Amino acid sequence: MLIFAFKNTAYIITGLNMPQHKLLFLTLILLFLTSTLDAKENDKLGKFNIQKDLLLAQFDSKTDVDDIHSIAATATMLADKRFQKVNFYAVAGAYGDQEGLYVPAPKLFDLSFGQRWVNAHTDYDEALKFVISKVAETLEQSGTIWIAEAGQSNFTADVIRAIKQQHPQVDTKTRIQVVQHSDWNEGSTNPVDLAYTKQNSGYHKIPDGNGKNNGTPGFKSHQMPDWRTYIKEPRLVSIWELAIVIANKYNGEDKRYNNPAIADGGIDFSDVAEASWIFGFETLNDETAFFKEFAQN
Repeated sequence: MLIFAFKNTAYIITGLNMPQHKLLFLTLILLFLTSTLDAKENDKLGKFNIQKDLLLAQFDSKTDVDDIHSIAATATMLADKRFQKVNFYAVAGAYGDQEGLYVPAPKLFDLSFGQRWVNAHTDYDEALKFVISKVAETLEQSGTIWIAEAGQSNFTADVIRAIKQQHPQVDTKTRIQVVQHSDWNEGSTNPVDLAYTKQNSGYHKIPDGNGKNNGTPGFKSHQMPDWRTYIKEPRLVSIWELAIVIANKYNGEDKRYNNPAIADGGIDFSDVAEASWIFGFETLNDETAFFKEFAQN
């Protein structure tokens, strides 16, 4: 008689001779190993472990309004059923040393992320303190931090400094992964902060999301794609409608950067190339492919 349990169910098998017992035993071992590997694979969405990891979606919104479209696109990704277990927080106002005015969009952040965002523009210290606490919680649970920098590394550097001071046992080069796509963002970061971030994190400089056919998605076009064909969920429709209104309002206003694609009535969520790279959607070619991928059926 052979007794075994699989997936919370007990089985009793009788009437087998010794060779049959051995064959069944080996088969059960193989079945167990396959099931374990499948379970581990199901924990991953691209490079991200949905059971343990934390996404920090950081937006500078200064002075380019592309971040406004990027906020809407990030919310669209996170609303997909594949992202249901993804732990995330968004940071507004994670900007660097660049000049120019900030683009305020608190209603868009509320609609996009609910309670899961902080405002580093209005209260930098409080936002930093909150993010540090969430990063520490994730690290204590053996998770990895993934930072998608839709902006500069000043805020990121302060987070890493605090973690290294408060949790010196943590190897931040392996446990904190930073993804950046823009030369301009790097050039607008405080040089000390940029060097510190690169030295003390797993820093990934990926191809620029403003261009196409370069190894990452190109989410920028002078023509607005027919996003309404794919985005049907009322909250997401409201998010995109609001994002377009805000971007159009502030684009080039009061000497802010005048984004030419948005000025022409187009779209620019180029920063989302970073989240696409993290979650395994780096082969999406352009903005239409993005909307098709995350369409609500």
